[in-house]
Amino acid sequence: DHDDDDEDHHDDEDFKVPGIDLRVLSGMRLPSPSELISSRACAIFGGWFTWQVLLERILPGKVVEGVDLAAAGGKGRLKYRMNGHLAFWTSIAALGACRDRLSVLYDEFPAIAGASILFSFGLSSYLYATSFTEGALLAKGGNSGNPIYDFFIGRELNPRIGTFDLKQFCELRPGLIGWVALNFGMMAKQYQNTGRVSGSMALVNLFQGMYVWDSLYQEQAILSTMDITTDGFGYMLAFGDLAWVPFTYSMQARYLVDHDPNLSPLSLAALALCSIGGYAIFRASNSEKDQFRRDPSHPKVKDLKVLEVKNYQTGRTSSLLVSGWWGLARKINYTGDWLMAWMWSTTTGCPVISKGSILPYFYPIYFAILLIHRAGRDDHFCSEKYKEGWKEYKKRVPYLFVPYLF
Repeated sequence: DHDDDDEDHHDDEDFKVPGIDLRVLSGMRLPSPSELISSRACAIFGGWFTWQVLLERILPGKVVEGVDLAAAGGKGRLKYRMNGHLAFWTSIAALGACRDRLSVLYDEFPAIAGASILFSFGLSSYLYATSFTEGALLAKGGNSGNPIYDFFIGRELNPRIGTFDLKQFCELRPGLIGWVALNFGMMAKQYQNTGRVSGSMALVNLFQGMYVWDSLYQEQAILSTMDITTDGFGYMLAFGDLAWVPFTYSMQARYLVDHDPNLSPLSLAALALCSIGGYAIFRASNSEKDQFRRDPSHPKVKDLKVLEVKNYQTGRTSSLLVSGWWGLARKINYTGDWLMAWMWSTTTGCPVISKGSILPYFYPIYFAILLIHRAGRDDHFCSEKYKEGWKEYKKRVPYLFVPYLF
């Protein structure tokens, strides 16, 4: 704090950014080992992972086929059990039954994160070792011969234990539903501390929960993504799925436990509308693409314009959408995704015009970098896959994220 007439004394303000005073970092206490890993935290994480495995194994669900493995050097199509949506609601019911006991997720947050990182390393070690089994289908990018790189990227494309697909399971179940569980724990802690759940906390839980629900409801769509069809399963994906996603994406809810901005009903309504708008773009564009991939003759997509290009990896002809949502921008789904991320962080207040912090904005900032990198990676991948056809496609759909602007 300083008075208006204190304009000549700027030295103390040099490293101060609204929402975070960098000088406090030098005085922060380092966490003790017991705060970073504990037997209680390991039991919580291990129990949660085992619970999700049991749900995947015992809940009913249809069995579907994935993409043809020919492009990856394999044969045929793998079968996958689709019961993630039912697992989501079963988990929500179980979490609801725990009520205020979920506040332990706030108390043990760093230690559970530590347990997830430790488990990710152990799982990755297992995956690397078993990738040398005779007959294992290796990912093209994960078989470099450099053991450190291959351990990180992942050697085997679709590691399985019997019919249990480890990569597809970890992509959606323990981490994503775990994100919702952590949010519930933060909400329980806020109620325990204050006797109420704030509007910001309710919005974060509602919209992030809806986002996770959408992923599980559209579970089959993941089978055609690069994570499943192209990338190996190593430390990068294991850590990302089990540790990074749940423990960084829940940062807004964790922050709100102790620093709720008490936003007005009008502000909350505006944030809700923008989040719904982002979700509408995200879901409509992804549904259009998924429907076209599954059945181009479906009434919803049969009138869309396409560009026929040669796929040099398979020798076949591929159809690229150049109308509808995907005629507006090549990564229009990313735009809706990022808009939602921004709105979730804004529920914590604005660090420029209020006492909010920049820390809960880590997610949209990181997400923007991730999406730009992904777009560049996909562009490189597709330029090799379609060659001249990809150049023509980019002429037909020149915008990357925002139509007529970017």
